[in-house]
Amino acid sequence: MSKGSIRKISGPLVIAEGMRDANMFDVVRVSNQRLIGEIIEMHGDRASIQVYEETSGLKPGEPVDSTGVPLSVELGPGLIGGIFDGIQRPLEEIVRRSGNNLARGIEVPSLNRETVWPFVASVRSGQTVAEGDILGEVLETRIVSHKILVPPGVNGKIRSIHSGDYRLESPIGELTDETGNVIQLFLYQRWPVRVGRPYKQKHAPTMPLITGQRVIDSLFPLAKGGVAAIPGPFGSGKTVTQHQLAKWAQADIIVYIGCGERGNEMTDVLNEFPELIDPNTGESLMKRTVLIANTSDMPVAAREASIYTGITIAEYFRDMGYSVALMADSTSRWAEALREMSGRLEEMPGEEGYPAYLASRLAQFYERAGRVTVLGSDNREGSLSAIGAVSPPGGDISEPVSQATLRIVKVFWGLDASLAYKRHFPAINWLTSYSLYADSLASWFSENVSDNWNEYRSRFLHLLQEEAELEEIVRLVGMDALSASDRLKMEVARSIREDFLHQLAFHEVDTYSSLPKQDLMMKLILLFWDKASHALGLGADIEKIVSLPVRERIGRFKYISGNEINDEAMQIESRLAHEISEILEEED
Repeated sequence: MSKGSIRKISGPLVIAEGMRDANMFDVVRVSNQRLIGEIIEMHGDRASIQVYEETSGLKPGEPVDSTGVPLSVELGPGLIGGIFDGIQRPLEEIVRRSGNNLARGIEVPSLNRETVWPFVASVRSGQTVAEGDILGEVLETRIVSHKILVPPGVNGKIRSIHSGDYRLESPIGELTDETGNVIQLFLYQRWPVRVGRPYKQKHAPTMPLITGQRVIDSLFPLAKGGVAAIPGPFGSGKTVTQHQLAKWAQADIIVYIGCGERGNEMTDVLNEFPELIDPNTGESLMKRTVLIANTSDMPVAAREASIYTGITIAEYFRDMGYSVALMADSTSRWAEALREMSGRLEEMPGEEGYPAYLASRLAQFYERAGRVTVLGSDNREGSLSAIGAVSPPGGDISEPVSQATLRIVKVFWGLDASLAYKRHFPAINWLTSYSLYADSLASWFSENVSDNWNEYRSRFLHLLQEEAELEEIVRLVGMDALSASDRLKMEVARSIREDFLHQLAFHEVDTYSSLPKQDLMMKLILLFWDKASHALGLGADIEKIVSLPVRERIGRFKYISGNEINDEAMQIESRLAHEISEILEEED
């Protein structure tokens, strides 16, 4: 443990001297108020420390104590439903102790030490276990069974273990390792946030993360264990899109990081999630969610830590064999914190003042996602999908954070301000967005949803692309200059946009679309396109075709609930065939 003193203070950066025995990334306690900080640079006996709390009032000469351990999180029962700040301090417990304003230097355990957890052992004395093996379970909420794991790097024989009610700091048993040392086992473990948790093997993405959002699942799917970016200007719906993904994505655990965004956005999450009912379990959404709240009015340096805190917690649940979805809102604010600390360290700036290591730091974060075979003798699989919002100034995605992110992620959901102003949500631009997972997921959709799914998807994208090209002509010479077939194409593309891609997040039925429903919606729109094209070729009037009454039923199909979709689809198909034949009879 190293002791030094403050030499210089520059906002969240504190220079301390006398720290020769300290190590990089050690957690330190700064000043008599014992503010939490982390060493980010060493020169001789001088340490540069980023302080995760407000530094006003500090004076040169005040003490700095190194704890000798890196910034770590506590991983164990009590995480689910928890609301933590960027360095995993429990905000609800702090409010109880010090009121609504965070008191500086307050020391509160990340996980409650007084809560008693019912532990059910799944191994017995004398059994040999390896790192990552499951020792037993704690039913943390009614839908999350918290698996207690052998810590990474620990192998040996169980000396004793018992089911029962335990607090976090009460040993649940003992293990004798390969060298004969006796290691006590607890319900929780600690892990340094900047080190990815180990696993056996990473797998190729072959299974989608189903979100219930049509523009995502159908056109730009994300794989389980994949990485995606949502860039967009102010007001284009990044946060609502991430809320929708957190609510409806088919993940066992959600980790939501509010990194540097406005406080009212986190307030919305805190108010909405406890009241939302998970459609898969019938329980509150908070019973499978961990929230990291580090809003724009909280210390800048803690934004940098919040991203790592969140992904370490997500990796821990992945190691249990769960599917985890992590939302980071937004990585731009995290990058701004990097830029501020880099400037105060007087490092050579890169493009737009960001540090030269911006791209590598982003890559280190996103590459911790993946679908993996985790440690343990049972070869269980877990997945961690990372979805990062990017907030480029003025919506300009040519800026460094957006470009560095695009080089890493494989799904780009580009939000468009012009779509948002037209009240088209989600405002994901179908012409600029892409998914590099689409080909690898094609066989899954064919086997599990419909043989025609991939054909429908490619036809939709083709029609939307052709509509964009025709719009250029319409702007120049008007709709009347188009041929009948091109007018029909414009009408069908409009139906794709308004009836399929447009989705109401706050509508009881439309907020979530199952894959079978999405498949039927694509089928009905393309069925209209095929039958109308055929009728047009036989001499039918374009005006009569585009004003068919059945088109209203196709448009309202998205508001039909799950139990009735098949009957309604059959009725629409029958009605469409009848109305088209009536038009052809009139022509004859």
